Amino acid sequence: MPEFVHKPVLVAEVLAALRPRPDGRYVDGTIAGGGHAAAILQASTPSGWLFGCDRDGAALEAAAARLAAFDRRFELKRGNFSELADWLEPETCDGVLLDLGVSSPQLDCAERGFSFQQNGPLDMRMDTRQALTAARLVNEASVDELIRIFRDLGEEPEARRLARVIENERRLRRFETTRQLAELIERVSRHRGKRLHPATRVFQALRMAVNDELGALRFGLEAALRILKSRGRLAVITFHSGEVRLVKQFGRDHSRDYALPGEVDVPELRQPVAAKLKWVQRKAIRPDAEELAANPRARSAQLRVLEKI
Repeated sequence: MPEFVHKPVLVAEVLAALRPRPDGRYVDGTIAGGGHAAAILQASTPSGWLFGCDRDGAALEAAAARLAAFDRRFELKRGNFSELADWLEPETCDGVLLDLGVSSPQLDCAERGFSFQQNGPLDMRMDTRQALTAARLVNEASVDELIRIFRDLGEEPEARRLARVIENERRLRRFETTRQLAELIERVSRHRGKRLHPATRVFQALRMAVNDELGALRFGLEAALRILKSRGRLAVITFHSGEVRLVKQFGRDHSRDYALPGEVDVPELRQPVAAKLKWVQRKAIRPDAEELAANPRARSAQLRVLEKI
């Protein structure tokens, strides 16, 4: 497996959002190779402290090596950021960062099976200890479930058709490799020859389903709210429209000063409540041209910031 070298996105913007200071306590819920964490610890010298977690064991090893210079000012744990409220006491943190999606080292490692650009096992697990893999989903999920995954998580316009094709193919042989699946999709897709590879959305959808990324985000946002102090800030970097919708909805729900008795907002039925959050940056902060030139994979990154009241 190649060395885990991850280039963090929007580092200066994250620091401006979280405002690290000495004696502050910060959380990096997706620590990857430790790039954002190192910047936060450096900015909070000499006494800032950071808790970092990641589902990926290789990421944690890389982060531990990168952060070694900040001796005794950080703690690392392998696990999902959805569990932050189980590990940290309520209202004890000054800032939380969630950098979502998949990292370059994961994409570039063929053995991890995240990318159709390299042949490898159809895996896609961020946490290799879990049982569910992309191969298991592709080979065993019902057609209706595959349609839902491709449509809702990948926004794939050919979701129904591709799911049916996969069902017919797996009757003949199991799907085992990324190339096997990508070549089938490329062969039957009506979108061959377009700028976006026809397998892109299907691979994204499978990765998000295998790792329950949206479910983890829902729990992770609520956990972040619980562990933040008053005036503590939550910074979230999204890469996918589903993530954006969840972050915006979370912000709307907790920044308004009324509750809804039902799903429909009827002004006469609103119930007064104290708002828990306020928006610092509702509109997306995006990488500038210089960062995109150095790291094209940052093109979909969007940073939004909330502050606990």
